Amino acid sequence: METKRFIVEIGTGADLHGEDVTKAACRAVKDAISRSCLCGLVEILGIEDLQAMQVDILVASPRPDEVDLEQVKATAPIGQKTARSVAGGMVVAGLCVPNFAPNCDQIVVANAAVTVSVRTNFPTCAVSH
Repeated sequence: METKRFIVEIGTGADLHGEDVTKAACRAVKDAISRSCLCGLVEILGIEDLQAMQVDILVASPRPDEVDLEQVKATAPIGQKTARSVAGGMVVAGLCVPNFAPNCDQIVVANAAVTVSVRTNFPTCAVSH
């Protein structure tokens, strides 16, 4: 059986106080998956085990090496998950609020692309552009 993409969703997340790129990345994943109901997996494709689907997460943040990919993967509630982190996102001037976190006056923004793929035995169809 071949694996084919079922859906790709894009999301954005920010940490307003704390400059935590993992928090921003997790929020970006939540934003992406909050717009998708994967009912077609069950109702059209007849998939019974949603844990069998593949969920590939790509996050882009200003400090990709600091993103905790295990936390990012845990944000997706189902599926066989992979995650990787690349440079991107944004840093913008914010406001330091010591009650939230010390010595931080920047907002960090992350983007996420969440791709859900499924194993299928449907024939490959050519798409012309």
